[in-house]
Amino acid sequence: MSGTVVLVGSLGSTAAMWDPQRPTLAGFRTVDVEHPGHGAAPVVDVPSVDALAERVLDAVDGPFSFVGLSLGGAVGMRLAADHPELVERLVLACAAPRFGDPAQWNERAAVVREEGLGAIVDAVLGRWFTPAFADVETYRRMILSIDPEGYARCCEALAVWTGEGLDRIEAPTLVVAGEHDPTVPPALAEELAGRIPRARLAVVDGAAHLASLERPDEFNRLLEEHLR
Repeated sequence: MSGTVVLVGSLGSTAAMWDPQRPTLAGFRTVDVEHPGHGAAPVVDVPSVDALAERVLDAVDGPFSFVGLSLGGAVGMRLAADHPELVERLVLACAAPRFGDPAQWNERAAVVREEGLGAIVDAVLGRWFTPAFADVETYRRMILSIDPEGYARCCEALAVWTGEGLDRIEAPTLVVAGEHDPTVPPALAEELAGRIPRARLAVVDGAAHLASLERPDEFNRLLEEHLR
């Protein structure tokens, strides 16, 4: 395996969320693109998912495969629809053509700006993982490391995300769902796969929203199979 793979994660994560995938991707050049205020990325204005997608184009030259989870998946959809000549293969994990009611994202942004990430961290972790997941505290620290303003701006980008243009995606696409994901249930992931030409759906048993972390062996098998 060779080539470039761009990794873009979930709202509230850093590039460390992809650590379980790095051995599988060892044959590729990987490029991590973190959301504003997440990890090493500065807080910048991102009024939409389109703006987040532009940040990826600033970080990589030439064709690439793309792996995105949740908000990262929305970024991948936008890139693949608008720049089909660049996206060779696409993995959309726990992602949807819409993420709930826009009002909930604007409300969450307001809460985080006023009270910080501590006000929502338990609720987020309850959606990221099933009760069987053992290493919750590592990811509590990850969420709490995010800049509240960066997080809030990404919430506002999700509020205006509509999934427009999915029928323009040309890249072979793998849609991955977590069996117990309350944010993107398998039925919603199936809807997404149905709207993208050349897409197929795989459901990871025993996983919630961060399927790549909760069931890395199964996720990595799917990843390797699709990118090979």
